[in-house]
Amino acid sequence: MLISFLVFAFLLLIGEPSQASKIYIYEDPQTGERYYSNIPLDGNFKIYMKLPYKNKKDINSQLAFLKKNFNKSSLQLKFNEIFEEVSKKFNLDPHLLRAIAKVESNFNPLAISPKGAMGIMQLIPSTARLVGVSNPFDPIENIYGGARYLRMLLDEFGDLKLSLAAYNAGPEAVKNYGGIPPYSETINYVKNVLQYYEVYKRAGL
Repeated sequence: MLISFLVFAFLLLIGEPSQASKIYIYEDPQTGERYYSNIPLDGNFKIYMKLPYKNKKDINSQLAFLKKNFNKSSLQLKFNEIFEEVSKKFNLDPHLLRAIAKVESNFNPLAISPKGAMGIMQLIPSTARLVGVSNPFDPIENIYGGARYLRMLLDEFGDLKLSLAAYNAGPEAVKNYGGIPPYSETINYVKNVLQYYEVYKRAGL
C-alpha cells in the first residue's frame, strides 16, 4: 500500500525496534514528485529506510488510527487525472470510481485477489476481455476497463446498489436473486463503496 511519508514518519515515532519493515521511494523523473510505499510496486522503487515496528497488535492499532485520520494516499493522488478523464468518457462520477478503487485494491495497480482479479479496479480475466483490457496491470487500461464495465452495469440495472453488487458478485447473481445477492462479501462491498463514495464527495477527493 502506497501512503504518504507523514504516515511512515508517524509510525517511526511511535514504533519500537522489534520488527523492521522497509520503506521504498520512487521519484517521478518528469514531475519530481516522490512516492513512498511499504512494498516495491515496481523496479523503480528503491529502499529509503528501515522502519521499526512494535508487535502485531500494536501495528494493527496504528494502522487503524492511520486509516481513520489520513484520507489522501499518494496512489490516489497519482491516479486522480486518470479517474477524472475516464469518468468524463463514461459519464460517471470520479468520486464513485475512486471509492470502488479504494475498496477493490486500495489503489494498488499490482493487486491480485485470491480469485484472480487484477489491478486497481480488480478485473477478472473474463471481464478484462469483455471491456477490451489487454494489460490489467496498466493503471490507465485498468481504470478505463473498470469504468466501462460499471457503465455497462448501470445501463443494464439502472440502480447504483445493484450495479455495485453486480460488479462484485457478477450480473447473473444479481439477476438470479432479483436484487443484491445474500452474500456477506457482496453486502459489505456495496456498503463500503457507498461509504467511501460519500466521504470522497464531501471531502472533494
